[in-house]
Amino acid sequence: MADLSPPLPGICENSEEALFSDPVDSPVEWDNIVVDGLEAYRQYVTPLNQVGYETDSERDALVDIQPKGFFLRPPPLPHELDTHMTPDAQLFQTIHMGAAVVDPNQWRLIVDGMVLHPFMLNLRQLQSMPRTSITTFHECYGSPLLPPTRAVRRVGNVRWTGVRLRTLLQMARPQRSASYVWSEGLDGGIFADVWADRYQKDLPLEKAIAPEVLLAFEINGAPLDKERGGPVRLVVPGWYGTNSTKWISHISLQDKRATGPYTTLFYNEIDPADPDGQQRRPVWKVEPNSIIVRPRPGATFASGHTITVIGRAWACEEIVQVEISTDGGNSWCNAQLTPRREFEWQLFQQRVVLSRGGLYTITARATDKCGQQQPLSNRRNLVSTVSISVAEGDEV
Repeated sequence: MADLSPPLPGICENSEEALFSDPVDSPVEWDNIVVDGLEAYRQYVTPLNQVGYETDSERDALVDIQPKGFFLRPPPLPHELDTHMTPDAQLFQTIHMGAAVVDPNQWRLIVDGMVLHPFMLNLRQLQSMPRTSITTFHECYGSPLLPPTRAVRRVGNVRWTGVRLRTLLQMARPQRSASYVWSEGLDGGIFADVWADRYQKDLPLEKAIAPEVLLAFEINGAPLDKERGGPVRLVVPGWYGTNSTKWISHISLQDKRATGPYTTLFYNEIDPADPDGQQRRPVWKVEPNSIIVRPRPGATFASGHTITVIGRAWACEEIVQVEISTDGGNSWCNAQLTPRREFEWQLFQQRVVLSRGGLYTITARATDKCGQQQPLSNRRNLVSTVSISVAEGDEV
């Protein structure tokens, strides 16, 4: 019969031996793209003053919304996310109002608002521009209708290819008073009994001009399909997926936040740093989070057996420490951790030895370079756990 007394802390093995290999992806070249003026890239865009642009005419590329309404495809369980790169077929899907069916031959992107040089471009023009790729985790915040107290961990790790948003913004030349970049998708409909004729989000200008933010048209080397937001979507590494507008058709520079329901009604939360619990903040930066991939839930080991704990950690800022506990957080030991090169999730690994039989919960806690740490409870990014059994040597 298993001993159900409180578990003893595991012994963490220290070894110079590398427990894992670095990912094979090459890092992004963070070179600056210098745009001296609109003339430098005139071949890629069409100035709006040269065409008879009518407001919202870019939405003519929308053929249908099919299927209509909210759709969620959850990701695999953590122990099934055992590869560094997540295939598109395993990556979660969250669609609020339905999937936009877009005619790629009619697709246009408008860049206007508080800029000196508003312009439009088609898919061919966009794909002819200098492109870049970045490997990044991609995480869903979870339902904006529920308090952020339950772990969701809809996450994957993919490689996006596209054109840096800042290249287009530099061509448009934002006015000094512009401070936000609004993005609009071609989808529209009802979510949570709220009607919106388009999905509209915003980014602070300082994030929008960051070199990692892309107008993407490929995922893992393949064109974006309808459900993934194709032909073109916004990708904002380090920020929750709600900010990465799918089926994008319009970018507008403004001096205030966007006014649609997805910035005013949905995706704002109580700031956990506010002691009064009153101040709200946008759902932007991803907080430290982790999953345990091995051991699998419910696994059984013999006492004295070396157990290798493997997992992945991620956040907007680089994770610099992952700690492992086997005794309910009374003691912790540091896991080996791969450094981050782009925005990919980071592999961690640690060997522990449990010397007495019983039921154990292995806990992983990640901390980013700013000192922000996964909480132990009552938060959407609370520490990750897995429960296992340890039997006396001859009982396995």
